[in-house]
Amino acid sequence: MPQPPNFAKPTIGIVGSAGAFGRWLKHFFEQRMGLAVVGRDPNGDAALSPGELIERADVLVFSAPIRATAALIAEYTALAAGREHGKLWLDLTSIKAVPVAAMLRSQAEVVGLHPMTAPPKTPTLKGRVLVVCEARLDAWRGWLPEFLAATEADCVRAQPEQHDRIMAVVQGMTHATHMAQAATLQELAPALGGLDAIHPFRTIGYELDGVVTRRMLASNPAIYADIQFENPHVPPMLERLAAHIDFLRDRVREGGEDARASMRTQLLAQPREFYGGKSLGEGSYGFERLGYLLSDLASPAHISVFLPLDEPGSLRALLQVFEECRINLDSIHSSRTPEGELHFRIGYDPASDARKVQAAIAAIGKRGIGRVLAAD
Repeated sequence: MPQPPNFAKPTIGIVGSAGAFGRWLKHFFEQRMGLAVVGRDPNGDAALSPGELIERADVLVFSAPIRATAALIAEYTALAAGREHGKLWLDLTSIKAVPVAAMLRSQAEVVGLHPMTAPPKTPTLKGRVLVVCEARLDAWRGWLPEFLAATEADCVRAQPEQHDRIMAVVQGMTHATHMAQAATLQELAPALGGLDAIHPFRTIGYELDGVVTRRMLASNPAIYADIQFENPHVPPMLERLAAHIDFLRDRVREGGEDARASMRTQLLAQPREFYGGKSLGEGSYGFERLGYLLSDLASPAHISVFLPLDEPGSLRALLQVFEECRINLDSIHSSRTPEGELHFRIGYDPASDARKVQAAIAAIGKRGIGRVLAAD
């Protein structure tokens, strides 16, 4: 006889527990929410059979490749054969209509989720968007807000179809343009001396695009392929995107003032009117801020320090060292190392006395304020 779900302390099951997001979810549920987690993954975690996972999990999360998720849900639905009744099933994919429809064929309660980020280095989704598609929710309606609050994400509610149509633009269009840029640079850059030869001539826009492009190329290519191929709203978006690129190419080939005027009207003036003055102003200001940030991060005169004590006064103690050593600071930024450690990047005046900088580094360690991770 199946045991009733434990709504206070549910056992979490993860299908795809050995994947990047599966591993992050396990840590999140265990460390952040204090819940027991069981999982299964054909690529490294097969201690439980699918049937055992269904039996033990009060909340079952499907964290699998986009193209495989719907079929996987169908397999688990058939195997569960009603044992999932009263439990909660979730999925974590970049499309929502197909997996949510597949989960609705089960007897479980159903919520589709889409974290708008790769698995972060942080323990929560703070600062990231989490799309939430409530499809069938009753007994778990009290637990869901608790779970969402624990993620610290900026939660956006949507219907699955609405989500997919928007993702064709937010993800599909953005990825398509950067993939095209990468392929174009592959063809043109060698004749210009390579990427390193181009870099000194960079603009802020080129550098920002380059960061996004390299991030994509460094990630799992299957994810980006699935986002293009599995969302039915992507093909019509690509048709519109290609049409506008073709229009620009044809006007440039044509040359002359009429062609220039036509280009300005269709690709600049009309979109400018659509965005509106307030949005354009905010975007321009945001661009300037990112430019200042890139400038700060490019400065070689800096010290990166990990502060082990995350408490009031830690940063003040660090800054006091620079004050005592008479070092003028240019910038302060907090971020995380690739290992996920929170650190502060302190930029200082490049004209600072090197001996004073070394004295500051020594004082930071001697006083136990923090650990210097990098210095110029």
